[in-house]
Amino acid sequence: MPYGHREFARSIYSVFAKYWLPLALFLLGLIFFIYGLIWFLGSASKKPDITFQNTGSASTSIKSEAPDQASILVDVEGAVVTPGVYKLAGSSIIKDALVSSGGLSENADRDFVSKNINLAAKLYDGAKIYIPKIGEEVVQTEQTADVNGSAQSLININTASSDSLDSLPGVGPATVTKIIDGRPYTKPDDLLDKKVVSSKVYSQIKDKISVY
Repeated sequence: MPYGHREFARSIYSVFAKYWLPLALFLLGLIFFIYGLIWFLGSASKKPDITFQNTGSASTSIKSEAPDQASILVDVEGAVVTPGVYKLAGSSIIKDALVSSGGLSENADRDFVSKNINLAAKLYDGAKIYIPKIGEEVVQTEQTADVNGSAQSLININTASSDSLDSLPGVGPATVTKIIDGRPYTKPDDLLDKKVVSSKVYSQIKDKISVY
């Protein structure tokens, strides 16, 4: 080996012998750095796992919301706690109107109500409900003149008794029940609209009935 090369090798060995520990630590750190860099780059290239987490029992609330119904105005008068005009839901029945008015008063003719008023009957806009007092004579007919000038009694289909309704032409016990169940009526032809009577029967009774 030439002299120059030997001197260079000796100097390298001298430096390594003097600084071997720092050099060893440097190399070890470099190896760990390169390994860590490789691991980081490899992890970053992976797509995250999709996990399903059990959050316990599911609670599903289903709301049953009926569409808004048009309101109606109903006049409740007579022997009730608070007579007046009430704004009710379109699906209301007579019982709802009586409840809104505070119910029957102490002097209400409950026997008349139980016999002649169907509490489950559906109400209509502009309907009128009248509850008579005990001992009050309920006017079930009104007088009008026919073409011959003679007095003719009109039967109020809202308040007439079963016997009065049964006296109408073409109306039998079954139809009487349907008329009472269909109360109240705001106009005579409600009998047709509610399919209480046929058009043939209605043509026979239309001039003999009223709603007030």
